[in-house]
Formats: sequence, C-alpha cells, structure tokens
Amino acid sequence: MAPMTRIRAAAGGLATPSMATYYAQRATAGLIVTEGVQPSVVGQSNPGTPGLHTDEQTTAWRTVTAAVHANGGRIFAQLMHGGRVSHPDTTGMRPVGPSAVPAAGTVFTPTGPQPAPIPRALDTAEVPEHAQAYAHAARRAIDAGFDGVELHGANGYLMSQFLSSNANLRTDLYGGSVRNRIRFVVEAVSATVEVVGASRTGIRLSPGGTFWGVRETDVPELYTALLTELARFEPAYVHLEATTEEETLAGLRRAWPGALIMNPVPGLGPKQTGRTEAGHWRGLGADLISFGRAFLTNPDLVERLRNRLPIAPADEATYYQGGDAGYLTYPAYQYMA
Repeated sequence: MAPMTRIRAAAGGLATPSMATYYAQRATAGLIVTEGVQPSVVGQSNPGTPGLHTDEQTTAWRTVTAAVHANGGRIFAQLMHGGRVSHPDTTGMRPVGPSAVPAAGTVFTPTGPQPAPIPRALDTAEVPEHAQAYAHAARRAIDAGFDGVELHGANGYLMSQFLSSNANLRTDLYGGSVRNRIRFVVEAVSATVEVVGASRTGIRLSPGGTFWGVRETDVPELYTALLTELARFEPAYVHLEATTEEETLAGLRRAWPGALIMNPVPGLGPKQTGRTEAGHWRGLGADLISFGRAFLTNPDLVERLRNRLPIAPADEATYYQGGDAGYLTYPAYQYMA
C-alpha cells in the first residue's frame, strides 16, 4: 500500500483511533507505507498531518502499529520533510530549502490555499541537521512499533529539492554537480541506516517528476549515481514512481541490485493502478507493486485482485476532508448469497 496523504491527524500531529482502524482494515497488504510523517516542526508540509518528533506523537502511533500487527500486517512510516512546500501559518516557522526559490503554485494552510512562500536557504552548517532529522524520527518510529521507515525522496519535497536542478542553486558541497546534489539524500539514508538498520530503511524516489515545480535536467545520470551510492548501505528497498520514460526506469532497475517497489501511476491523474499495470511492471523486473488510490476504497484490495473482483473507484471529494466519511466507510466486497 503506497503512502497517501489523508489529513486526519489530531492537533499536535497525533495519530488517532480512526487512523488505527484505517490502517488495520488494510493490513492484508504485503506492506503498508503510511502517509507522510513530518520528522520535525519545520518539516511539516500540510496541516492535519502526523509527526514523529515528540514523545506524545510516538505514543499515539503505538495504537496504529499494534492494530496493524494484530491483523497480521507490516507497516513502515514514511518520513517526509516538506522543505519549501510549507507555510508559516502551518508551522509558525519560515520554510527552509536548499535555495531561496519558492515552490510552484499554492500550498495548503489552516486558512486555505496560499501562494508558496520564498523559503530560507539553509546554511551549509545547517544541512546535516536536517539529514539527521530523518534518523531521529526513524528511531522514534521503531520505538512506536513500526517495522521500518521509508524516506520520502520524491514529489518535490526536501530531498527532491536537493536533487533538483532548479530548486537547488547552491554552490557549496550540496549543489551544482550530480555528486553534490545527491549528497543530502545519501547522508539522510546513511544516518537512518546507522540508527535503525538497513533492513528497516527504504526510500521513495520520483525520477524526472515535476511536482511543485522541481526540474531535473539529467535524470539517468542523476539517479544512476544516487542508486549506486545508496547500494553501499543495502537498504530494504527503493520505491520508484513512474515519473519518467519507461526506458529510463528500466535502466534504473538494472542499476539497482536490491529490492525494487514500483508505483506504476504517478500523481493524481484519472487512472489508478490495476492488475494490468502491475503485471506490466512485474514483467520489467519490479519485485513489488505499490497501489495507492485503489487501497483507499478497497480495504480488501488483495482479495479483489487475487479473485479478479471489481475494484471500487475512489471519491476525490473525501481525500482530504477529514472525518471518518470516505476514510472508514468503504466496505469489503459483498459476495452474493
């Protein structure tokens, strides 16, 4: 089950009993990756999202992980630092990023969408602190009962901003060349592996993706170099989104020696992943397929896929509205007597 923002956390970034029910309902997935969880206050992107940087947040997540485990599931926390994709009205702090370049479009705030603000460019000495934030949150995740963590290196958030050739205009050791632009991601993965172990650490990437206005001008070189460096740490998996040409993604599969999860349908387009897309990418060498929206409305998605049962469509109006409607109200398939 792919990570999906649902905006259902309680005040203070706390996981709730409804969240425990939601994830437990979907425990038949081979692996659940949670919605993005902020590793620090300044790392929060959207209001209503959960965190893993306080004792209260850590405690609240234990109900969720216990519920998933009671139903026989496995669950990783996706650690997501929003970087420039944030707003002072959400965090009380000015967003940070590799450079003082705002994200494209508007960001969500407690009072509605607002133009993305200009972030504060991180000083060179500050950058390692934000790489370490993932490791600190990972330690809390394991304490909260998670089976592991997935670092969110995709979709225009902080890691993706460092990889970008237009959001990252730095001239120090974190910018410019491919080797320098991958450095932040490598340091974050290294720190996390050191704290929780390689078998509990995964990472999600969106090669060539243009979320929030990021651009990458050298996708094959950039991601081949990144995967080569990450292979040294032997993480549990790399989770790729189909955000660039299939030929490039196939090349990255060949370049990556470890387990590969493929998310076949990027973004919020009209199509959602089904058996056809899953089979196609399995044929191209993916070890696992992640399903997003199909899991929202089909808590029993595994059974539906196995038995070729109808897949209920997702209702976009309920994605981020809060409450249990459109969250806990989707039933398992009803067999006729």
